[in-house]
Amino acid sequence: MSRGRRLRAIGAAVASVLLVGGCAAGTHPGAAAVVGDSEITVGDVDETSRAVSSALGQQFSTAVALSELVNNALVSQVSEQRSISVSDAETAEAAKLVVNDPTAFAKFEADPVAREFLHEVAASAVATIKLGGGSGVKDPNVQQAQQAGIQQVKEASKDVKVEISPRFGQWTDGAIDNKVSGSLSEESAQAKAKREAAENAQQGQG
Repeated sequence: MSRGRRLRAIGAAVASVLLVGGCAAGTHPGAAAVVGDSEITVGDVDETSRAVSSALGQQFSTAVALSELVNNALVSQVSEQRSISVSDAETAEAAKLVVNDPTAFAKFEADPVAREFLHEVAASAVATIKLGGGSGVKDPNVQQAQQAGIQQVKEASKDVKVEISPRFGQWTDGAIDNKVSGSLSEESAQAKAKREAAENAQQGQG
């Protein structure tokens, strides 16, 4: 699996928990999205897209960047509600599995924006597994825990308000639907992404 697909797979696996029926508009000027009490600015999205694209050596679109940033914020809020914590050590371990390439990992770590994004994606992955009753990315039943965690977040996030700027698309069926661009076609194949993410985590146990 390519570095880009591996990163998107881990993130998209957790992104599938996003709440069905959130608001599709109503963000403040300059905001790309609002998740509960967290605002994601257009600047955040643009910076993340540029930094991750540079670290990966391939395009990481603003649409995908926003989807992952929204997901990270949602999982973080649900985890806080459930008193689920993820240590720095657990995040670092998961981050290496997400990228799974020493050269690319070094590039992520060297760029503050890319590093923060990678660690947020990794922490979200660990938190989702823990919400499902697992211990982390090396849990022997990581796939089952991940699936259970996704359902836990889905249930717990029913009262979380999600608003997306029309510039980036609409909030449809629990995900950002960008009808203008086809760039999300691979990333939005969430069933495949969930399977690949869990398989990647299991492979990292060896």
